Amino acid sequence: MRTPADCLSLARDTRCGAALGELARCPYPFVWRAVAANPHAPPAVLVALTTARSSAWADNGLLRLLAAHPNADRRVLRAVLRATAAGLTEGERPYAAVLVLAEREELAVAEVAPLGALRGASARLRRGLTRRLAARGAAAERG
Repeated sequence: MRTPADCLSLARDTRCGAALGELARCPYPFVWRAVAANPHAPPAVLVALTTARSSAWADNGLLRLLAAHPNADRRVLRAVLRATAAGLTEGERPYAAVLVLAEREELAVAEVAPLGALRGASARLRRGLTRRLAARGAAAERG
C-alpha cells in the first residue's frame, strides 16, 4: 500500500512512466497534478485525467496542465476542450485552460472560439481568447 507521499514521489519521477496510469486513478488531486506535470505522461493517461474531479480550483489547474502538456495530442486536447466547456457551463472558471487551448495549433480556431460564448465566459476571457486566436491567424498568414 502506497502512502500519499509515495504516490506523489512516483508521479514526479520521470523514469516511472508505467506507473503513471495507476497514479492517475488514485484519490489524491495533488498526485493528479503531478502526473499531469510529468513530461513523460502518455496521452492515454492525460485523457483519463480530464475526467478527474475534486474542487473547482484543483480541476481548473489540472485542465491547464493538461492543455499545455507536450504529449497532449489532438485526442487529449479535445477531451480538455469538452471538460473546459462543461466547466464554463457549470459556472466554473477554467480560464487559464481556455487560453492555453487557444494557442494549441492541434485545435482549429473554430473548435476553440465557441468557448467565449458559453455562460461562464467573462468579458476578460473573451478578450484574451479573441487576442490569442487572432495571433494564431496572423502567424498563419505570415508563415
